[in-house]
Amino acid sequence: GGVPPAIDLVLGAAAGCLACVLTNPLEVVKTRLQLQGELQPPGTYPRPYRGVLRAVGAVCRADGVRGLQKGLAAGLLYQGLMNGVRFYCYSHAEDAGWTGYPGGTVAAGAVAGAVGAFVGSPAYLVKTHLQAQTLAAVAVGHQHNHENISGAFKSIYQQHGVAGLWRGVTGAVPRVAVGSAAQLATFASAKDWVCERQWFGEGSWAAVLAGGMVSGVAVAVTMTPFDVVSTRLYNQPVDADGTGKLYRGFLDCILQISSKEGLLGLYKGIGAVYLRLGPHTVLSLFFWDELRKM
Repeated sequence: GGVPPAIDLVLGAAAGCLACVLTNPLEVVKTRLQLQGELQPPGTYPRPYRGVLRAVGAVCRADGVRGLQKGLAAGLLYQGLMNGVRFYCYSHAEDAGWTGYPGGTVAAGAVAGAVGAFVGSPAYLVKTHLQAQTLAAVAVGHQHNHENISGAFKSIYQQHGVAGLWRGVTGAVPRVAVGSAAQLATFASAKDWVCERQWFGEGSWAAVLAGGMVSGVAVAVTMTPFDVVSTRLYNQPVDADGTGKLYRGFLDCILQISSKEGLLGLYKGIGAVYLRLGPHTVLSLFFWDELRKM
């Protein structure tokens, strides 16, 4: 507390963007792993991406080292919009005293995350398209073949209008709501817990990092199924009227993945999710906390 919500909007956006620059390569790998073997039974499809480290190598061989930063501009736009709005709403909840009630932190985090996800959804749509694009030999998922971020926005708008820019938002809102609730609730609790036991001094950077590391585990476990569904909904091909060719919506996507790929299909890329979310959680919350103090 103690920071005006308008300032938190700027600080949250800055913190998210700083973290994004460092974790975007894992976001590229995560996207490829989640699209690999889409709606195919396990063991029946080629796997150009096997595990996080080998997937990093596959991306570098196909797209060069710069390929690890595919979709960075769209990622920065998304993180700025989503985190700015998310921390702004959460700051309002803090000022109103809602986070002091039992379950208030979780509820405030979920609502703030849902609003942020809705606002940032077009940027996440474009980011997913750009990160999935690669050479045909190692391509997974539908290839939208955009030239750049501006071309992607223009193409989607021309073909499907404003509504097309929010396609897939039904997967994004629960994804970020669940992740945000887990992140903000566990971060605050873990940070307080280590301080109460005097493992780290209250307000120290070590306590912030410890809270962020615990939070990263919680977010990865709870968020991965929603993350897989969100990636699939965003990247699927669509008809001329904007209707998805593979999934009718959020629930249909869950049912199809579960029935055709097994329940573990909902946890595809969890290693990359944590390796990306763990540092991203630590960095974004660390930057946010430190920027607030400044």
